[in-house]
Amino acid sequence: MNDMSTDPQTTPVEAAVANLGARARAAARDLSLATAEQRNLALTGAAKALRARTEEILKANAADLDSVSGKDDAFIDRLTLTAQRVSDMADAVDAIAAQSDPLGRTLATFDRPNGLRIERVSVPIGVIAMIYESRPNVGSDAGALCIKSGNAVILRGGSESLHSSRIIVACLAQGLKDAGLPEDAVQLVDTRDREAVKLLLHSTENVDLVIPRGGRGLVSLVQREARVPTLLHLDGNNHSYIHESADIEKAVGIVRNAKMRRTGICGATECIVVDTKIAATVLPRLAQELHDCELRGDEAARDILPDITPATDEDWDTEYLSNIVSIKVLDGIGEAIEFVQAHSSGHTDAIVAEDKDAAKRFMTAIDSAVVMHNTSTQFSDGGEFGMGAEIGIATGKMHARGPVGAEQLTSFKYLVFGDGQQRP
Repeated sequence: MNDMSTDPQTTPVEAAVANLGARARAAARDLSLATAEQRNLALTGAAKALRARTEEILKANAADLDSVSGKDDAFIDRLTLTAQRVSDMADAVDAIAAQSDPLGRTLATFDRPNGLRIERVSVPIGVIAMIYESRPNVGSDAGALCIKSGNAVILRGGSESLHSSRIIVACLAQGLKDAGLPEDAVQLVDTRDREAVKLLLHSTENVDLVIPRGGRGLVSLVQREARVPTLLHLDGNNHSYIHESADIEKAVGIVRNAKMRRTGICGATECIVVDTKIAATVLPRLAQELHDCELRGDEAARDILPDITPATDEDWDTEYLSNIVSIKVLDGIGEAIEFVQAHSSGHTDAIVAEDKDAAKRFMTAIDSAVVMHNTSTQFSDGGEFGMGAEIGIATGKMHARGPVGAEQLTSFKYLVFGDGQQRP
């Protein structure tokens, strides 16, 4: 392989990305040979380092916050780290360490008539490039999941979180070093130059998979530029549908949590769909419960709540990531399914209903990565699914779908065992 850094026409950022890729490829080979005990030791060491360096992380995060201006509250919330959030990051790394080993699993076996025995076993993907925005904790989650699954990872966080990301990656590197594993298994693209993102997307020699996690702008860039296979994490235009059979008090509580627990995360509900048969009862209760949220409704919703903002066609396709929610009133589950299918981003959608047949119909018909019954869409999360953390919510249909944990970051290969057989 030609080293780009030796080319006099190579720019500094090109040389840096090429160097990261070459080091990651070498580290991936070593990491693939590491035992589960070594990888787990690296993770517990990283969690220990995160806790020990909490004050340093918070100081770096304060510098990140000082460097941004004019951003909305949801953006600031995603960027902000607190002592509790750092503790949660460390706990997630420990939880990943405690999981069973995703590597070396026998996925299938075939005994052929000619005596050959064939096994399909799980293996690492190789080198993963993780491109994400705002949330510095994503770097910790992604790094830990890649270590667990035997993959090297190149992290390119948002430029606004660079100070925080440096310390977080240093903690992961410390864990790797203490476990006798290559520190290059987790590396940071330590530049604000946006050209680095395109270079990663073109790094076919050194990167096996790119995972973007951010808004539509980032995802569109990846779709347009990527020459490396991608695992897309699209926006979360999620719906909570309140069926005519819903328990009203249960529904109001679920929707309140689904929208307002944290408005800036991809699992938040952005559109509430209400059956016309109960709209006159449920909408006033929702308006009371969502008093701190801007409500945007269609004509039927505004007939009941005349003071709310009229919804536009654009609202039905908007991920607000803020204290805004749209409301659509529809006649029956058939209309609700048609509307959700037309406007959902394929991330997470939910039905609130006591009618189990209606719930089954909705959950079967809605083609999203996660479909829920009688619970908050904010449970669409790798940690809540028992994965310790997630690298993202995959909204496509190939390789992985929904929360992507360590198991989903593996591929497989076939092992064929014979005893002298020759093909005729």
